[in-house]
Amino acid sequence: MRQEKITKEKVLMTGNEAMARGAIEAGCSFYAGYPITPQNEIPAYMAIQMPASGGVFIQAESEIAAINMVFGAAAAGTRAMTSSSSPGVSLMQEGISYIAGAALPAVILNVMRGGPGLGNIAPSQSDYFQATRSGGHGDYRCIVLAPGSVQEAYDIMPIAFDLADKYRNPVMVLSDGMLGQMMEPIQITKSPRHQPARYKKPWALTGCRNRKPNVVKSFYIAEGELERWNLELQKKYQAIEKNEQRLESMFSHEAETIIVSYGTMARIAKSLVMKLRSRGKKIGLIRPITLWPFPKKGFNSLKRNQKILVVEMSYGQMLEDVRMAVGDKFKVGFLGRSGGGIPKETEIVRALERL
Repeated sequence: MRQEKITKEKVLMTGNEAMARGAIEAGCSFYAGYPITPQNEIPAYMAIQMPASGGVFIQAESEIAAINMVFGAAAAGTRAMTSSSSPGVSLMQEGISYIAGAALPAVILNVMRGGPGLGNIAPSQSDYFQATRSGGHGDYRCIVLAPGSVQEAYDIMPIAFDLADKYRNPVMVLSDGMLGQMMEPIQITKSPRHQPARYKKPWALTGCRNRKPNVVKSFYIAEGELERWNLELQKKYQAIEKNEQRLESMFSHEAETIIVSYGTMARIAKSLVMKLRSRGKKIGLIRPITLWPFPKKGFNSLKRNQKILVVEMSYGQMLEDVRMAVGDKFKVGFLGRSGGGIPKETEIVRALERL
């Protein structure tokens, strides 16, 4: 059997470009999107690289058009993706609900900016509720992944597509304006590990000359039919919650106080943790990588006398999930800023002292 050669190279990329490249190497062959700051490097990269890799790039006339084009491409069995930023993702919510209702795999990138409303173009994490509670109508869930570095933004894309195909479900990658725009050297690995063909799609609408017709829909009009379908979806979500929780933990078992942050905010918190530990402080970090399912299991082994400080670029959205994960066993403090405000190390230290 011929062995495929694995090649590695180090390149300087923005987080947005890293996600785009990671998607192409994960087998994405259809992208539709619409420009909005601060995610414009993604469609710009895809406009050049998708045709070069044999895929399809479409600049849609709106975010609503883009998500519905992704619906069609996903229904045909293609690895399909779109990207936008906060107000644009709001426009996509109906289409995302349709994709979830039809049990289709798709990947949506949200490079978050300040809100509500048109807001600004500064980084924020205030779309947490929209992503983890699924902002469209109906009882559905998106799997939500949150990279914490440009390297992870690249590495997380094959995971996103694999999870989408495995569960036939939309996956949202939640970045922000800072992570999307920052540049870092990353390790690019080209290997046969990305094999989208391993997920067979007998349900896809690929023509039915030699088989019975397939139907992809989210419309169930007969009495009781939609409820039965919703129960099937709930079984899937329970399996995802059981099997797909991911987090990064640093010194959490020995720490007196644990900071809980994700994404860009976790980068700042991680740096502070290392500084404080060098001064003898017993402090640790828990960084959720899956925001849904929230990694509750990672909190099960903590000790009752430990304290938790949740730090996020929103006003207590992830805080709710942390409190549900730990119940009344721990003292939980909070520090949050929004609208483009980013908690500084000095602010975090003061919050730790108050806790």
